[in-house]
Amino acid sequence: MPSSSPPLLVVLTCLPLAGALLLLALPSARTALLRLVALAATLATAGVAAIVWRDYGGEASAFEYAVPWFTLPGSGVEVQFKLGLDGLSFLMCVFTAFLMPIVMLSAYGHVGQRVKEFLVWMLVMETGMLGVFLSLDLVLFYFFWEISLVPLYFVLGIWGGERRLYATLKFFLYTLAGSLLMLVAVIWLVYAARTQGRITQASDLSELMAFAPTLPSTTQAWLFFAFAIAFAIKVPLLPFHTWLPDAHTEAPTAGSVVLAGVLLKMGTYGLLRFCIGLFPEPAARFAPLFMALGAIGIAYGALLAMAQNDIKRLIACSSVSHLGYVVLGLFALTDSGVRGGVLQMVNHGISTGLLFLLVGMVYERRHTRALDEFGGIAKAMPVFAVCFTIAVLSSVGLPGLNGFVGEYMILAGSFEASPLWAAVGTSGLVLGAVYLLSATRRLLLGPVLRRENAELGDLNAREIGLLVPLLVLVVWIGVRPADFLARCEPSLNALVERAQAARVNLASASDEARLLALSSEGDLR
Repeated sequence: MPSSSPPLLVVLTCLPLAGALLLLALPSARTALLRLVALAATLATAGVAAIVWRDYGGEASAFEYAVPWFTLPGSGVEVQFKLGLDGLSFLMCVFTAFLMPIVMLSAYGHVGQRVKEFLVWMLVMETGMLGVFLSLDLVLFYFFWEISLVPLYFVLGIWGGERRLYATLKFFLYTLAGSLLMLVAVIWLVYAARTQGRITQASDLSELMAFAPTLPSTTQAWLFFAFAIAFAIKVPLLPFHTWLPDAHTEAPTAGSVVLAGVLLKMGTYGLLRFCIGLFPEPAARFAPLFMALGAIGIAYGALLAMAQNDIKRLIACSSVSHLGYVVLGLFALTDSGVRGGVLQMVNHGISTGLLFLLVGMVYERRHTRALDEFGGIAKAMPVFAVCFTIAVLSSVGLPGLNGFVGEYMILAGSFEASPLWAAVGTSGLVLGAVYLLSATRRLLLGPVLRRENAELGDLNAREIGLLVPLLVLVVWIGVRPADFLARCEPSLNALVERAQAARVNLASASDEARLLALSSEGDLR
């Protein structure tokens, strides 16, 4: 039976899909009308998300809506279409709806071929992404996970750059491997809950939260890694990162923005919701491994970025570094680390989305992304220079801007768990400043050595309008982070307490085993 009325989250999730279906009924030649309908669908979705922002008060499961979907043949497992909102998904859900109108408007400048198909795929992608963050049923989550990935395959393969086929194939193989691994884990966990736990609604996340920790430790560890590898590929976490620079570099600007802003965060959200939430004992046991991978990824991604001459590829490599902070904070399993990781998911989407938008704008004018081809364009494009500098300072973590808050909380929280990996992660602050400020100097400053750069036109009203909302968030989060974190705290507190209790139990079990070993050794003597 429906558990809420009206089903606000159903409207939020399905509005973009309704827009896509409407676009399919319109003639392809009516490009202006198609763009208007797509923009209206994303704005309407953002309007519903604004209601969610206003009304959500930090509940464990708000606006919940559940109806029977189907029953798995031969098993009796009842899968539900169950949506709900809590502090783990609140920020990413609202940010996704906020970002998509900007993404749609950004496509005006660079998507002129097969516009109808592009807009349809982007709207389907939005429904998939929102469904991922709102699903409270494991099978439904997997369904939306796949729905969100398929459109990017076509966006990258059709509207991408010169090496788009290579990038698309690489993206497909990586994500296919992760999705199949996750599917095996989903099927095993659901059937185990039905047969061992005697749970009819065995894919319901609330039921699985209680059942999963009762499984044998070895089984929990295998399931934990099956989910973790699938999500690590999506993040992407070292060593699964190699698909990302190619995908970002070849994707159109709109694709890069939505990939950096939302799609990558599906991986970190999965680590938080499923790996830590469902399997707190393996999460606590293997937290040092994931903290190490996150910290090494911070430094390694920064070194990769320093070696790039293509500015879009530089920003793509910086994503490997910055998302390492998120993983480091989440697996610190401390209040500060987890809060910082959740906030940094949004911060990375803002700062990196800004950078991709700005690089796309200058690429439309110069048709090159090589830093060697630029220099001194701040003279011709002063507004662009100011916006680019703010985006860079946000990404570097300048105090007073959004990046500083998240990174400080992550490093403070991870220091509690492991001073070593916190120190390695701190190196990313220095290296990030080196490659981003160096790129800024090469792009904006110095003498104008090429006539094409002297003749560049500055940002127009549409382009400034795209940037202003993100620039406002850069300052707002930097000055008042509590406005964004306060309503997430109840859910995050519960998650951290669950993980820390598992950590204490592991320590106690280890101490007991050590005492037994010493006792046995004494008896033998």
